[in-house]
Amino acid sequence: MKIYNTLTRKKEEFVPIEEGKVKMYVCGPTVYNFFHIGNARPFVVFDTMRKYLEYRGYKVKFVQNFTDVDDKIINRAKEEGISAGEVSEKYIEEYYKDAAALNVKKANVHPKVTETMQDIINFVQELIDKGYAYEVDGDVYYRTRKFEGYGKLSGKNIDDLIAGARIAVGEDKEDPLDFALWKKRKEESEIAWESPWGMGRPGWHIECSAMSKKYLGKTIDIHAGGEDLQFPHHENEIAQSEACNCQTFANYWMHNGYINIDGTKMSKSLGNFKTVRDLLENYDGETLRFLILSGHYRGPIDFSPEILTQSENGLKRMRNSKSNLKHLIASGEGSMTAAEKEALAEFDTFRDKFIEAMDDDLNTADAISAVFELITAINTAVKDGASKEFAQKALDFLHELTAVLGLLQQEVEEKVEIEPEIQALIDERQAARKAKDFARADEIRDILKAQGITLKDTPQGVQVIRD
Repeated sequence: MKIYNTLTRKKEEFVPIEEGKVKMYVCGPTVYNFFHIGNARPFVVFDTMRKYLEYRGYKVKFVQNFTDVDDKIINRAKEEGISAGEVSEKYIEEYYKDAAALNVKKANVHPKVTETMQDIINFVQELIDKGYAYEVDGDVYYRTRKFEGYGKLSGKNIDDLIAGARIAVGEDKEDPLDFALWKKRKEESEIAWESPWGMGRPGWHIECSAMSKKYLGKTIDIHAGGEDLQFPHHENEIAQSEACNCQTFANYWMHNGYINIDGTKMSKSLGNFKTVRDLLENYDGETLRFLILSGHYRGPIDFSPEILTQSENGLKRMRNSKSNLKHLIASGEGSMTAAEKEALAEFDTFRDKFIEAMDDDLNTADAISAVFELITAINTAVKDGASKEFAQKALDFLHELTAVLGLLQQEVEEKVEIEPEIQALIDERQAARKAKDFARADEIRDILKAQGITLKDTPQGVQVIRD
């Protein structure tokens, strides 16, 4: 298996620290609002990575944090007239609801800043003790220049960063490049914790360094998140963690591309976003998941009504195949024929294609193509009927691959949509059969077959199969 490592800018063979086990940290949401489809992309992509690693036999410890202390949370609390804690707990619960709709599995650990405060304080103190951080009137800053590898993840040159750096009003830093590890409380009503430097709260970057160390150890296999987190968040995490722990922080860094609207990155600050909650009013969660996985995770996705329709149609094709097989299982009987055994053996080809795609830097687009090839082969094999055993094994095979992608996991009553003109032909064929006009019945069947529609006569009635 190869992963594109942002740190080295190349695909590398994945070799875990401990054989058969993977330690993976993914940056989670700041919980002050419903998350939008752009936020959802890393949740879905790296959930799929986790599922695939587990499919390949790895035992994965997956940690995704909740940032439940932040200026945005404090501001939302003021707007809603409730405490910051109430805001964060409210939106953590809403996150779980929307993530479940997207078939995103809960992490092994979902740590919160508020529950990791002493670990964060200890981490900051270690950086002070080692000379990488300093305190000024209750604020603690990281000495960015002291860390020799700064910029290695994002590819940014420290001299260029210096040219653009500024010291904001109220800051008393040694260097414009230094960033906050701990912020002193500005007013009595502000949420704060006691620390060796007075009442305050952590800076954004330090929380992930502390949580990753607490739950996964000093060095982890995979650290992942959105492309926008490369700098400064992940760059600062590396600086903090490697200065404190004196060893590599993460062996592989994975970053997903943006979801754009009209060529511009979707973001709450620009107001050009679609929340998953709003989209779920008109589309089901698996459609949104299909959309996210239909392109390679490192490339951009241009969000539009057209791509949503394409995703609906792609998912519908998968669901129709599942529905057809369930129908055959319910109405069929008997063991597999020699021809069916041969067809089933050929399905291994599609599993191999699926694994080859996923092994190539989580290429879910090609993996979905392999699933569609499997569906075509299944439809061909069952066009004239199938034994109960074959239908069951074919369905199991389909579920095996789609489960890795987090698709076909929700039981949806699928009905094959039939256009009025198609239904008229089906009704005419039934009338012709009843009148024993088998020539006309066969003619209609051939007409529909040419349009990619197979009719199968069963004791329960006519089954319509879309090829």
